[in-house]
Amino acid sequence: MRRVLLFVLTLVLLLSMTVGAVEPIKIGVNLEMTGMLAGYGQMGWEGLQAFAEFQKLEVLGRPVEFVLVDNKSDKVEAANATSRLIEKENVSAIIGTMTSGNMLAAGPIAEKYGVPMIGPSTTNPLTTQGKKYVFRACFVDSFQAEVAAKFAYEDLGKRRAAIISDITNDYCVALGKYFEKAFVQMGGQVVSKQYIKAGDQDFSAQLTAIKSANPDVIYTPNYYTEDALLAIQAKSLGLDVPMIGSDGADVPEFLQIGKESVEGFMYTGFWHPDAATEGLAKEFTEFFREKYGKDPNAFGALSIDSLMLLLDAIERAGSDDPKAIRDALEASENVQTLTGVITIENGDAVRNAVIKEVRDGKPAYRATINP
Repeated sequence: MRRVLLFVLTLVLLLSMTVGAVEPIKIGVNLEMTGMLAGYGQMGWEGLQAFAEFQKLEVLGRPVEFVLVDNKSDKVEAANATSRLIEKENVSAIIGTMTSGNMLAAGPIAEKYGVPMIGPSTTNPLTTQGKKYVFRACFVDSFQAEVAAKFAYEDLGKRRAAIISDITNDYCVALGKYFEKAFVQMGGQVVSKQYIKAGDQDFSAQLTAIKSANPDVIYTPNYYTEDALLAIQAKSLGLDVPMIGSDGADVPEFLQIGKESVEGFMYTGFWHPDAATEGLAKEFTEFFREKYGKDPNAFGALSIDSLMLLLDAIERAGSDDPKAIRDALEASENVQTLTGVITIENGDAVRNAVIKEVRDGKPAYRATINP
């Protein structure tokens, strides 16, 4: 009799636990955690983890669970990670990749399976072009290049620009073209265009050619390692003109590699904590500074923006069904995220940009530019 009673009580307990359990909504996270571009993925993941500590992640009365997969900064791995998250982990949506090249490889997989995928910092317009399930939380390259060109022409008063970009990356080449178009339309002149390759260490030939063209500003829309090396070598050649980069320079590694040579380097970025003066952004910035002893970064902030856009879409859809999330995400209008207000148009985020300048070894906030 006692055994029967014990069995019944155990069964009741298990049933009550099963009934009380709430299945989480799974969000895939496909990031560059290792490899050449690991700085971006690590900052994105740090931001998501910090935000999960900052406030309870819940939507439709269910907890949110992250499933992280490292794409190793590789296009094939980025595509494989997407397949794994969808086929094996059954995620409802995916945050990542951080870079445009990897998203160009991963996006078609999300499109094939009909699972929404949002890139925090995938600025290349091609990543969303012709896609229904691929989105971005950042501005597009054409916008940030135009911002850089306008800043160089109007704010700095420059008229003779040189462009040096990494020919192996679509992101870098596209930014150079957008900058040239905008700068020339304003009345400026591009006096030299040079190309480098990621992984190379010596850019003296390209910089010497630029020096001979006598520009008064240099646009360097590359990733952080190449930009830092360019700044170092430009200084050693006596090429002392302002350098303007893109969001690819917005990582601590850029400062660590470039050191004093990147003082005065300016670049377009997504966000700066000094712009967080009220509301959620201010509260999170204060929380992050107290917990980690440093400022939150733009790539972490954009990853949080991606999460907030997804949670808002899930809430409005009233479901974790991928297609329902996709439809709600496309209809996002004036959604308040960590870094500002975002509206989605054809998969793209209509949002602001900031200009940063390296001062005393740190990225200082200079201005906010609205679309």
